[in-house]
Amino acid sequence: MAEMEVRILQQIIEASTAGELEHVRIKYLGRKGEISALLKNIGNLAPEQRPAFGAAVNALRNKVSEMIASRKDELDREALEQSLLRDAIDVSLPGEYFEVGGLHPLTKSLREITSILSGMGFTVYESRETETDEMNFVKLNIAQGHPARDMQETFYLTETTLMRTHTSPGQIRGMLALEGRLPVRFIVPGRVYRRDPTDASHHPVFFQVEGLAIDVDVTFKQLRGVISTLMNRFFGQDVRIRLRPSYFPFTEPSCEVDISCVFCRGEGCSVCGGSGYLEVAGAGMVHPQVLLNGGYDPDKVSGFAFGFGLDRLAMLKYGIDDIRLLYGNDKRFLSQFRGL
Repeated sequence: MAEMEVRILQQIIEASTAGELEHVRIKYLGRKGEISALLKNIGNLAPEQRPAFGAAVNALRNKVSEMIASRKDELDREALEQSLLRDAIDVSLPGEYFEVGGLHPLTKSLREITSILSGMGFTVYESRETETDEMNFVKLNIAQGHPARDMQETFYLTETTLMRTHTSPGQIRGMLALEGRLPVRFIVPGRVYRRDPTDASHHPVFFQVEGLAIDVDVTFKQLRGVISTLMNRFFGQDVRIRLRPSYFPFTEPSCEVDISCVFCRGEGCSVCGGSGYLEVAGAGMVHPQVLLNGGYDPDKVSGFAFGFGLDRLAMLKYGIDDIRLLYGNDKRFLSQFRGL
């Protein structure tokens, strides 16, 4: 039995993998192993020999079990060390570069404008991009054959539906959703679609932001105050505004909104054509018919509305000279606005 012990322990020491060690365990300690066979043969011995022989076999079995467990721990430790060496990270090598993204200038501008107007009590109403002719034109006082349609009739899906040409239909939908409740004060941002050429200042798809306020005794002076506050906070306190008489079918009286040129500070340059001012928006008091179409009595309430191209404001704020850059998905251009 001493010779068997030496032989078994030698095989355990020589086992270099977990698989080889398991083979040794099964060979000697398995149900049909050599040590298990010795225990089964105890019944063939003389009664006086059985206790000593059984004790010796059990001692051998326990010793072999301990040696196998100890060798298994050694093999596991060696495998772990080899794995750490094989998978080690060389911290002296340069790390991987992960490009940091940023907000698109249109997104940045819209968030800033929304924040400014929300501070004045305006909420956001998101209206649909696919509109009916009635909502896009008729409800806004632009009947069939009206000259104002010439610049806006565009991407029709059917005879009565089209991609909205301005965000103004959102005024009607927003008013109808409120069912006559006061006050009304919301903005309608979103994409609009027109049959425009594609050049440095025009694009068939662009963004607008529409604003609407309705209540008892809303005045033109309040409209000027909202627009002045918005432009001053968006472009800077030194920006001046002026309102020029104009015409829009859905407002009366109506005006164009100009701001002092952000490039020459009103001194006159090639961008503003030497006038010192840039046109940025249209505005006016809501036409009585539009109030009626939205479910409000023009004899009891009044309101103002304004709308501007978000693209144009973003271009002026960030010094962008071509609207196509906003839609080109060029990372070289967009990366300039990270962190601004």
